[in-house]
Amino acid sequence: MKFFVDSAEVDAIAELNDLGLVDGVTTNPSLILKSGRDILEVTKEICDMVDGPVSAEVVALEADAMIAEGRKLADIAENICIKVPLTLDGLKACRVLSGEGHKLNVTLCFSANQALLAAKAGATYISPFIGRLDDQNIDGMELIADIRTIYDNYDFETQILAASIRSANHMKEAALIGADVATAPPAVIKAMANHVLTDKGLDGFMKDWAKTGQKIL
Repeated sequence: MKFFVDSAEVDAIAELNDLGLVDGVTTNPSLILKSGRDILEVTKEICDMVDGPVSAEVVALEADAMIAEGRKLADIAENICIKVPLTLDGLKACRVLSGEGHKLNVTLCFSANQALLAAKAGATYISPFIGRLDDQNIDGMELIADIRTIYDNYDFETQILAASIRSANHMKEAALIGADVATAPPAVIKAMANHVLTDKGLDGFMKDWAKTGQKIL
């Protein structure tokens, strides 16, 4: 499973990129707001940093305007993935822009039917929002499983990009089900390395090593 970082914070992305844990980046208007940066400027900086796709989202609601914005965003860098919402206008924009050879991330997916439409429209990625479904007492992982079954039934090339990830457990479950990609905040990705028994074992090793009085360097 590929790891995308869900952030527009350059320093946080760079830290994970240096660890070899970044296969791509996803941004959205809320993350751009949080960064306090100009969308074109910060997106270009991220694209220059990472080799994988960087999702940049349109903000128009009508198809023709989405298409125009998508083309503008695509000019930022070769690894831009244009992000459009899962609406009928978004699907129209997806069809046009994907037909021009651009990568498309169709976002705000909350049902298997929506995911099926996105695949038919030529989406590169479909972004089902796990956490937001969980907030409504709906198991977001069931949606990932349903989409996986449908896409496998018909050999759709659209990749499942598990989004709205809230925990390291979400990452594990998405991987078990077979999501192609999971996008998560930097803190969640870093939390995957944590385990109380690792900490306990390391503490024990350090105490025993100190008793030997030795040094490696």
